[in-house]
Amino acid sequence: MVIVFSLAAGHCGGQAAPPAMPSRPPVQTKPVPPTPIAIKKVELGDGDPWNLAWNRMIERAIPRDMLSARRAAAVAPVCPRFRWMSRASRRAFWAYFFQALASAEAGLRPTADVRHNDPQVAVIDSVTHRTVRQEGLLQLTYMDSVRYGCRFNWTRDKYLPEHDPAKTILQPRNNLLCGIKILRHQLVKQHKPLLTESSYWVTLRPGHPSFRIFEKQMANVPAACGSPLRVPQPALPRASEAAARTPARQQPRARPSQSQYVPTAAAQPALTVPAR
Repeated sequence: MVIVFSLAAGHCGGQAAPPAMPSRPPVQTKPVPPTPIAIKKVELGDGDPWNLAWNRMIERAIPRDMLSARRAAAVAPVCPRFRWMSRASRRAFWAYFFQALASAEAGLRPTADVRHNDPQVAVIDSVTHRTVRQEGLLQLTYMDSVRYGCRFNWTRDKYLPEHDPAKTILQPRNNLLCGIKILRHQLVKQHKPLLTESSYWVTLRPGHPSFRIFEKQMANVPAACGSPLRVPQPALPRASEAAARTPARQQPRARPSQSQYVPTAAAQPALTVPAR
């Protein structure tokens, strides 16, 4: 009886309840324009290939250090006004960027995958112990679950069909959030620019044929970014310059009537992803 009375007295004594935690303010977002390939797919009757909910998810997931003005120099070639933009506009830029990257890497197809036979890139995935395969909107691998802490579950996925959308690596949320982690590692941890020859994605390597695809998909970048700067492309060597670098025994016999040959890139190069 004493115990019961003590508990009741304590309850009726009006002990103050712990203060409620302040609610987190909602993340301010802005409309994100579609990429050229998204517009084309809609025109062809393929429906809306980019779910607008993915924009909101990306905008909410972008870490503070990727929204910092300190990233301005790194992203200047594709968003010159990043330093002076509001946080909401910076989030919209990142949402558009990942849509453009997914456009260039996978044509906005969440179940797209590529396996290469070239020995230089056909390495063994340390998680699956099979030849590496790039999968999903951002063409990622199961190894990324170890390197970047991505939520890919090979133990479960190995029993599912190759293009099953239920695979953890093919689920847009998992794939896109993993891409944010990879890019943050490049920009913040390694202090590298957005466009660099050592990027995880070959489409972000200026001078590579696949970079042209990404560049085209950045055509509708949010207006707040300003006009994207022209990214300098490495000059292709002339035939005479190439010959000068070739040992004498390997130089072809000169033809007086032969004009100089300047290689040209294919209009739509195949997407290739090297070992990562």
